[in-house]
Amino acid sequence: MSGGLRNWLKVRFIAGFFFTVPVFLTAWLLWIFWSRIDDVFAPLYVRVFGQPVPGLGFLTAIGIILFMGTIARNVVGRRVLALGDRILLKVPIYRRLYPSIKMLIDSFSPERRSGFRAVVLVEHPRAGAYAFGFVTSHVVVETPHGKREMVTVFVPTNNLYLGDVVVVPRDDMIATGLSVEEGVRIILSAGNATPARLPPD
Repeated sequence: MSGGLRNWLKVRFIAGFFFTVPVFLTAWLLWIFWSRIDDVFAPLYVRVFGQPVPGLGFLTAIGIILFMGTIARNVVGRRVLALGDRILLKVPIYRRLYPSIKMLIDSFSPERRSGFRAVVLVEHPRAGAYAFGFVTSHVVVETPHGKREMVTVFVPTNNLYLGDVVVVPRDDMIATGLSVEEGVRIILSAGNATPARLPPD
């Protein structure tokens, strides 16, 4: 086999691999979710209908999620869920896993994303090194020399669910012009989704 043909096959195989694997992996995860949820509810529906009903467990899970979402949008429901959070955080092993998993899921919710106001670059973890961060709030700091306008920036250090909160002068952050969704994509892709130019054209 000639070097040109080998290179042609290699390039196309790699391109096909990185296109095909995410598609099949996503489909496989959805299938696992579908089948496992059905397995959880199967004994209940066998008692009710006398036989398993494929897909009914999945629809039940969707119904539960919609029901919990309705509660979460209610003022009283939010208080009940907040109480549930506090209870879960008191369980020894659960409290180590629950906050990280919850924050990861919350990162994709509209409520959490609205808390991220902008995607910026800040010097972190040392001078001269920059990291992507999400502006979460603006702060006015009283100093002996007067007021200073600062911003609170969340800098993810482990995907999106762990990170550092830094407070930097407003003039020291660099605006990227990226949307929050684009910033999330950059973090989850380990920087591979970073545009070649910032702000992007």
